[in-house]
Amino acid sequence: MLADVYKETEARMKNAIKALQNEFNAIRTGRANPALVEMLPVEYYGTNTPLRELASISVPEARSLLIRPFDRNTLKDIERAILKSDLGLTPNTDRENIHLNLPVLTEERRRELVRVVNAKSEEARVSLRNIRRESIRDLRSFEEEHWITEDDLHRGKEKIQEITDRFSDEIDVICERKEKEVMEV
Repeated sequence: MLADVYKETEARMKNAIKALQNEFNAIRTGRANPALVEMLPVEYYGTNTPLRELASISVPEARSLLIRPFDRNTLKDIERAILKSDLGLTPNTDRENIHLNLPVLTEERRRELVRVVNAKSEEARVSLRNIRRESIRDLRSFEEEHWITEDDLHRGKEKIQEITDRFSDEIDVICERKEKEVMEV
């Protein structure tokens, strides 16, 4: 029973880390990366669809992305979604493709992106704390139902705190790596 709670706690915390990494992939650095636009929602026949399902995205040069829609009719929809996004990029469209040139980031913009990275990291930490709180609540309910002893509850709380600390440390490492990447000229 306790092992199930630990397993579920770890699985949920891993998902929180994955979500953080996906959000970090969408934060623009000096280099072109398809992850920058992959999850960009494009309105396609009335439904928001991730860009990666509507087009292939490649990196022909270090500071540019090439988007090739599978259906030429979606070209305008994709262009509109890029303009609406907070990426700050202007699409250059020919008849079949969209070219995105990534300008060099200014020092001010880099610092602003670091603040965004830190805010996203803090959101992930809050998510970990919420998961920890729910797991401990589960343990308390098990103890109230007399499924586990008071000692098991105490050991369970310690184990859940260890798991939380491990994932919190992982967030710190990921955040630090992304900050370096953003500040790199």
